Formats: sequence, structure tokens, C-alpha cells
Amino acid sequence: MSNLQLSLAIIGGLVLALIVAYNTWTSRRNAPRKPSPVEPARTTEPLLRTEPALVGSIDVPLPGTPLDAMPAAAPVEPGAPHAVDLRDALELPVPPVAERRYPLDALLDALASLQVDGVVSGDAALAALPPTRRAGSKPYAVEGFNESTRQWEAPQPGQRYMAFQAGVQLANRIGALNEIEFSEFVMKTQAFADAIGAAADFPDMLQEVARARELDQFAVDHDAQLAFMLRARQAAWSPGYVQQQAARCGFVPGSIPGRLVLPASGQGLPPVLTLSYDTQAALSDDPEQSAIRELALSLDVPQVHRHEQPFARLREVAAALCAAMDGVLCDQNGTPLPAMAMDPIATDLELLYDQLDGRELSAGSLLARRLFS
Repeated sequence: MSNLQLSLAIIGGLVLALIVAYNTWTSRRNAPRKPSPVEPARTTEPLLRTEPALVGSIDVPLPGTPLDAMPAAAPVEPGAPHAVDLRDALELPVPPVAERRYPLDALLDALASLQVDGVVSGDAALAALPPTRRAGSKPYAVEGFNESTRQWEAPQPGQRYMAFQAGVQLANRIGALNEIEFSEFVMKTQAFADAIGAAADFPDMLQEVARARELDQFAVDHDAQLAFMLRARQAAWSPGYVQQQAARCGFVPGSIPGRLVLPASGQGLPPVLTLSYDTQAALSDDPEQSAIRELALSLDVPQVHRHEQPFARLREVAAALCAAMDGVLCDQNGTPLPAMAMDPIATDLELLYDQLDGRELSAGSLLARRLFS
């Protein structure tokens, strides 16, 4: 082999090696990012979850005792069960508790009163209820006035009721209550009243329909559902990588594949934020090979309590995810958003919160969650 042939062979080998190396580098660069290995377990002894137990005797303060006069907890020896200082316990913040589900309210419902001659059992009322809990597209409900608790509640077996009321919601995100839906509400309620031997008193249809349209117009003018996009700058993300990074910001898997939620501080309340991606990528046979280039970060403003600071948390989460995942925050059209573009939105939301409070439909309240659903 001549020197020329040898040189050409060497050059060809180098070119081939460079091509292979470039293709490998390109494929690795464009491959979806995968979650990092699980962090090693801590070497310290894990904390054991135990039921609270009484150790020794405890002096329980009487109602009205000054906070400074309460006894402090005695010193605890190492390894002994943890004792809580009563003064510290009283200062702990109490998270909001979800309200009971869907009580009827004259602000949001058209109500019909049902008067009975005697007392009706909860079992009889349950047997007489209509099979569906909707009148058209509007929620429909019946409540009874409990003889023992003297409160309105959904009929319960084993209870006794002195009166009943039925209601249909005036408006929701589908629209306002119309004449056909009101007529269906009347028929359902009258059938229930006949079954329990009650006399029904219905409101005026035209007045309730007009009230529904006014409430629906208010809801349309004050509804706010914010949605932003997080787009990958270069390499795409795998579902596992998205879940790992979102978990570091407090997100947990939702009930739908490809949906992650940031829980509220109280039980039974809607999530503060929602992070979602392609459902097909989440259901793929090999999710780690699925390429995700866009995430949707959304906030349903009327559904979340104001004190949760949802928009401030949205900005924090967006900034953290963009920094960790090499992404960029965009609007729904894919246009990048500078940080200063978020300030006017925050100002508008404060005004919206004030307007909802003035209408007794505070964001996150049960009435607001019903209206904006």
C-alpha cells in the first residue's frame, strides 16, 4: 500500500469516527431528559410514627386561663416520647377546613319550600328523592330540617325532619338557568313533595330566571382562569423527569394521567395549581422515551382561597421549574413572557378578589366554587 492510500485510509477513518461521535452527541443532546437516580437514604435513624400517649399526669388548664399562666412542659429525657408545650400548641396555625358539600343558599339557588304536617323520616325522604341530582345542566338538591339538630342538611337515614326545601343552582360556567330547566326543577320537586305528603311553594319563574341571568353575567365578567406554558429550550423532558422536578416544588400526581397538582393547605379543597402535559406521553409503553417539550401551568382563580397566595406561588413555581429544567415561560401562544409582564396580572387579580368579596362570592369559598364550576 502506497503512502497516498495509507493517508487516505487514515483520513477516511478519522472522518468516519467524527461522524459517529457527532451523531452520538446529537442523539444524546436531543434525547428526553430522564430523572436523576434516587438520592441515597439518610444515615440517621428514621423517625417512628407512634400514637400519642399520656406520660405521667397532665394539668389541663381551665377555659379562660391566661396563656402565660399555663404550665410549661417538663424536660424530656432522650428517647422518651415527645411532649408538646400547651402554649406552643395554641399558637400553631390552623389550616382551613373544607365546608360541608353543597348546602343550598338563597344567593345562588332558586329555593322552593316544602311544608309537612308531621315529621318525615330520613329513610322515607331518601326513597322519594328523584333519581338524578340535576335539572338540565344545573345541580339540584333537597335538604331537610333536622328535628334534633335544628339544622338544614341532606336527608340522612335514621333521622327525622320537620320541613324540606329544594333548590336548583341559578348559574354555573355552562350558563344561566333557563325556563326549561326551571320547569324540570318544579316537576322534580312536586314529585318529591307528593311522595312525602308535603305542600310545595315555588318562587316566580320569570323572577328567578332574570336573577339567574344577572348572576351569570357577573360570573362571566369576573371569571379568571390563568394558563401559561413552560417550553423546553433545547432537550425535551421525559415524564419521569417532569414528575421529579415538579415533586421538588410540592406537586403530587393527580387523578388523570399527565396531570400534577399542588395541594391546598386544607383537606378537601381544590388544588392551588395544576401542571399538565400530554396524556399520551404519560400512558406510553416506554414513558422514558416519550419527549415532552411543553407543560401547561394553570390557576383557576375563583376556586382557590385568596390567602393561599396562588399567583405568587405560580410565579415561584414557574421560575423554579424554568431554572431547573432549562425552560422558558410563555403565554398560550408560545410567546416568551418577561418577568415584568406578570406584575399587571397580579394587580388585576387583587382587584378581582375585592370584587368577589364584595358580592359575597370570595375566591375559594363554597359559593364561588359552585358558581365557577
